[in-house]
Amino acid sequence: MNSFTPFHLFGASSVFTNPVKHCLKALLIVILSTSCFAERIKDIANIQGVRPNQLVGYGLVVGLDGTGDQTTQTPFTVQSLITMMGQLGVNLPPGTSLQLKNVAAVAVTAELPPFAQPGQRLDIVVGSIGNAKSLRGGTLLMTALKGIDGQVYALAQGNVVIGGSGASSGGASKQVNQLSAGRISEGATVERIVPTKVGANGILHLELHQSDYGTSQRIEEAVNKKFAGDIARAIDGRTIDVRVPEAADDLVKFISDLEALTVTPAQGSARVVVNARSGAVVMNQNVILEPCAVAQGSLSVTISTDPAVSQPNPLSNGVTADTTKTNIDIKQEGGSLISLKGGATLNDVVKALNTLGATPGDLISILEALRASGALHANLEII
Repeated sequence: MNSFTPFHLFGASSVFTNPVKHCLKALLIVILSTSCFAERIKDIANIQGVRPNQLVGYGLVVGLDGTGDQTTQTPFTVQSLITMMGQLGVNLPPGTSLQLKNVAAVAVTAELPPFAQPGQRLDIVVGSIGNAKSLRGGTLLMTALKGIDGQVYALAQGNVVIGGSGASSGGASKQVNQLSAGRISEGATVERIVPTKVGANGILHLELHQSDYGTSQRIEEAVNKKFAGDIARAIDGRTIDVRVPEAADDLVKFISDLEALTVTPAQGSARVVVNARSGAVVMNQNVILEPCAVAQGSLSVTISTDPAVSQPNPLSNGVTADTTKTNIDIKQEGGSLISLKGGATLNDVVKALNTLGATPGDLISILEALRASGALHANLEII
């Protein structure tokens, strides 16, 4: 696998602008690959059709310590409980009003792996869909997990494990992590299989995790060289068709040997990925910075309010009153124009950005402006 060297830059500025200082702290992470290493085909591609399937179900969690759904706001919880009790032979008189505190309606999800067989155990995730305060200590009753086709593929039941904790008393409360969702290890049992056809008509379809024409071509060459024949053909930048040789009477062994082949992936395009919510920025090693000039500076406006008391003069008819005193402070730091030398390597780009000495601000704005001006040679992707 590739080796990585991280660089961190806390701070930001703007290009040829003078923005109001923000509190956002931006994190720049640069991924630098010192060399390219061969990777197994199974690590960069998968066989078409060999995929997991998502399952979902609706159920009830019981045994809660008064932290269940408030039935006045979640009537579906009561309806579900009455229906379940009717199926178990307990018939409630019409119009019966139930005040439940220890029951919560939940959604149950699981992932059915490829080639799963009846009796296999699956981990499941349980999440409240009502207003339950906590699922801690609850037990999930038998729940059918269905696929997109509406068929039942697994049955789930068990004790819910919650990773969070919390307590409240006298109007004060404290909570750590999430209390309305949890997991049940091996909480579901597979009841139905999903047919998976591999090598239909003697053809395997390899799909790259990341589309790249160069990598697709290299896989074709590696497969043909290994099996001494023209059995692989790159269809596009993501798909490679592999014909199963007639001499390969063991399909499993052939696929195992195929996935074990090593290929050196082609270098991808220069890319900068920006997370606008967290301020994280990640670059790959192909990013290049042309010579440019960047101006940085900040305008800080601070508004503070101090409480004060208005005291009337003696023997006057005035009344003491609470007032406030507002202070406004405007401070502008110097914004100099800094020349950045062009960098042919990623390390030079990092050094160039660090020479700004920027305070916390808009690092994202710098990258967008550099990209718009043509100084930054990379695809800028904001997520």
